[in-house]
Amino acid sequence: MRLSFGQQMQMAQKQVLAPRMIQSMEILQLPILALQERLEQEMEDNPVLDQIEPKEDQESLQEEQINPDAPTESERELVVADGDTNNEDDFERLVNMAENLPDDYEERSRPSRGQIEAESDRRHDAMANMVSRPESLHDYLQHQLSWYDLDNDLRRMCERIIYNLDTNGYLKSPLEDLLIPPTDLNGDADSWREEQMKLAEEALATVQRLDPSGVGSRSLKECLLLQLTSGLLFYEELQVLIENHLEDLENNRLPLIVKKTGFSLEIIQEAWADLRTLKPKPGSVFNDNFAPAVTPDVYVDRRKSGGYEVRLEDGQLPSLYISPTYRKLLLDPSTNPETRDYIKRKVNSAQWIIEAIEQRRSTLTRVSQAIVDHQVRFLDEGPEHIEPLKMQQVADKVGVHVTTVSRAVDDKWMQTPRGIFPLKRFFVGGTTNADGAEVAWDKVRLQLQEIVDQEDKSKPLSDDALVEKMAESGIKVARRTVTKYRKAMNIPSSRQRRVWTEKKK
Repeated sequence: MRLSFGQQMQMAQKQVLAPRMIQSMEILQLPILALQERLEQEMEDNPVLDQIEPKEDQESLQEEQINPDAPTESERELVVADGDTNNEDDFERLVNMAENLPDDYEERSRPSRGQIEAESDRRHDAMANMVSRPESLHDYLQHQLSWYDLDNDLRRMCERIIYNLDTNGYLKSPLEDLLIPPTDLNGDADSWREEQMKLAEEALATVQRLDPSGVGSRSLKECLLLQLTSGLLFYEELQVLIENHLEDLENNRLPLIVKKTGFSLEIIQEAWADLRTLKPKPGSVFNDNFAPAVTPDVYVDRRKSGGYEVRLEDGQLPSLYISPTYRKLLLDPSTNPETRDYIKRKVNSAQWIIEAIEQRRSTLTRVSQAIVDHQVRFLDEGPEHIEPLKMQQVADKVGVHVTTVSRAVDDKWMQTPRGIFPLKRFFVGGTTNADGAEVAWDKVRLQLQEIVDQEDKSKPLSDDALVEKMAESGIKVARRTVTKYRKAMNIPSSRQRRVWTEKKK
């Protein structure tokens, strides 16, 4: 291996996302309420953007429908081009746009300071009368983290870990997945990864010191061990039981534990009683009283002719357009060059945000319609008839990349005749039954739960018997599939169910 310093030229192909594409992806991923906040912020930052009031929007739409001189789609392209050109063609398009706009646009001005303050007071009063949101686990941990004197890199890694915890307080993502490589990584990648992993481990140890005890764990065993304190009477015995005999305790194999550990049966039982006081889900206490309000992005209506049709509920979004006042300033020869350049940048930015909103509306509508078309049985007959569906199937049908589908459905809800569901709810895996047909996991789960609920509690069904019962209901699956699903649903084995029934008696 030869090491040397020097300069060399190298040709390489790489994909770089344009700023417009990044902005479009961000807008697509936002749910309706977050998008409203984003547009309000854009309007504050960009004086070129203006909005049409709802009534005026409808009147303008009616005028546009009867106006034969309305601007065509090609006239709505980017208004100001980049570069050092003097943009004669762009200015001519601005003139055409100004001529086609309704006259009342020209006279519209931004609200006065008094109007803004009055509106602010009304919003403040409304917010003051709202029920406050309970503190979440992430908020609680973030507040505690502010007490620590940490350097910036360590604090950022701690925050990254906190916001990757699930609702029970567990860290399901590997630490290595939380590392974000710099864009200008020029050194040894292995050295960088080793350094960052040390930082991540130090950050995880910091998070695991926060309250509630056990938060930041990556497994049940680690969660319980973090909750042990040296002051416990059976501290050492509990360590041994947690590290090596959790499964034996779960199955009540106490004689085997006595044989392997040498502890007396009385000590094991007392230690087990202490073990039951620990919390296997330390973050769940923050979920008991918190039911966030949901605002659907998509509504599903039944057509009179049959089938279902989706519509977006984006009437609360402001209808944006580029202010004619600033277009006039661009066309005014007396406008100084600095002002002209500033307006050009703002007009360009305004056009991008308007196009991104339209792109979001189009993509979300097409993706939602594809989901609804696939899940007609779900809407007609209920959740137990949901069909297996993958994001790649929707992406192929709509003609977009699968990551676009993922962004489109992220954190968005759909109002259906069956209730409100997250869009991700309609993407479910499945299994192939003995006949070769695909069966959704939800259907298997519901049928399995129904069979267990109706069984004779004194003679619980074994997994083989469950397979037979499932086949009788039309779902032919292998025994290992039933066992896997039973464990995933936290349904005990037939022996455990029988023991619990006898204890109740």
